[in-house]
Amino acid sequence: MLVQEGYDALSVDAVAERAGVHRTTVYRRWRDVGGLLADVLDAAGSDAWRPPDTGTLEGDLVAVNAELEAGLTDQPVTAALIAASFRSPEAAAALQRFWDDRYTRCAVVVERAVARGEVPEGTCARRVLVAATAPVYQQILLMRDRSDPLLAEQAARGVALAAAHGVFVGGQQE
Repeated sequence: MLVQEGYDALSVDAVAERAGVHRTTVYRRWRDVGGLLADVLDAAGSDAWRPPDTGTLEGDLVAVNAELEAGLTDQPVTAALIAASFRSPEAAAALQRFWDDRYTRCAVVVERAVARGEVPEGTCARRVLVAATAPVYQQILLMRDRSDPLLAEQAARGVALAAAHGVFVGGQQE
């Protein structure tokens, strides 16, 4: 419903109608759309997903970006939830919890690279991951453009090269 009709058309009453239940059933659980969206985002963070282990930082970042790109293009609900988080403080807080969880899970990508000697000790995992994935978000969510199939791979490769040269040493460690 969020994808098809947008945030403004989403209401607890509309969700109840679409689900075929009485509105009080939905209101009992979620007092508003923000609470409903927050639960959806929290549920998304309770999966068993782990970042790939290809044996190199570059390979791992390329694989993470490929998964991210697929998630943003093949599942339009992901982009719709991100957009909705700008309209609901509860959804925004849930999205922040989701990001924190994903960056924590992905930190192992950089930890493995440090252990293999690919990047220096003290490389900030979050900065590496943000730098590698940001172009994908920019292209798909902000520019609404999917015409550059090499961007995700090139961004990941460039960040891996920069990390190997110590560009991301220091900063917030997670």
